[in-house]
Amino acid sequence: MTLGLGTAAIGRPQYINIRQKKQSEFDLISFKNEGFKVLEEAYNLGIRYFDTAPGYGLAEKLVLEWMKTKNDPSIEISTKWGYMYVADFNPKATIHEVKEHSLDKLNEQWEVSKNFLPNLKLYQIHSATLETGVLENQPILNKLATLKKEHQIKIGITTTGENQVEVIKKALAISVDGEPLFDTFQVTFNILEQSLVEVANELDKNGKKIIIKEALANGRLFKNNKYLHYHKLYKSLENLAKKYQVGIDAIALKFCKQNLPKSTILSGISNKQHLISNLEFTNFELSTDELQELKSFKVAPKEYWNERKQLTWN
Repeated sequence: MTLGLGTAAIGRPQYINIRQKKQSEFDLISFKNEGFKVLEEAYNLGIRYFDTAPGYGLAEKLVLEWMKTKNDPSIEISTKWGYMYVADFNPKATIHEVKEHSLDKLNEQWEVSKNFLPNLKLYQIHSATLETGVLENQPILNKLATLKKEHQIKIGITTTGENQVEVIKKALAISVDGEPLFDTFQVTFNILEQSLVEVANELDKNGKKIIIKEALANGRLFKNNKYLHYHKLYKSLENLAKKYQVGIDAIALKFCKQNLPKSTILSGISNKQHLISNLEFTNFELSTDELQELKSFKVAPKEYWNERKQLTWN
């Protein structure tokens, strides 16, 4: 299975996304129960890779609680450190998460994340950037190298922003005691944001794993009257979805998979129906001409990320 489940949508009531349906009144108990149900349904549909983070509200605790109901060594957990969830499940909160790339925060959040062992396979810096200096903080890099060696886990980074390729290149060059530190790179890649292609071959050549996030561009790949400049893209996606009798989400996921065939793609669904729709991407192949047509819709990273900054938490 090359599709994994990202748990941000089942761990907190809001995410940076485009939501066109009106939300009902939030109830934490019901929300938690629904999240547990989604994990179980994903497992029953063949998902074995689950990506979480302490910045995703109750997601880490929810996944840990769910995982204890299983005795399955094939379940792979990836989690992260570096963000704190601070909205307290208040839908009207103005601040939802706070980043802190400090050694103290790494040590603090590891104390929770280590409970996923032995199913914990990957530990990541959450949204590594040049600005925080985390990739130059030797005590942090040493600590991650120690965790990697002691627990036989992979160490990775996730990236966000118009300079994510620059961040990847910097991380790729980092070694501790003569050994490359980072094994995986969780990167935004989709029909609009294709900058990863610039460094994908280098990652592959060095045996690094690519994990794709935000394959649906935070909802911007679905027809929306606020984005009239994507009219041609929407028409192309609609035609392909009709041809292959799948949803637009499946077309978007297939685009990612055929461009980066060795990657793992994260689904950010919050219900079974959407996951079933996502999984339809395994039922067809896009032609070379169709892939080229979709590639033509890429936008400049600066343009893509400036537009993303305008999206609200909902």
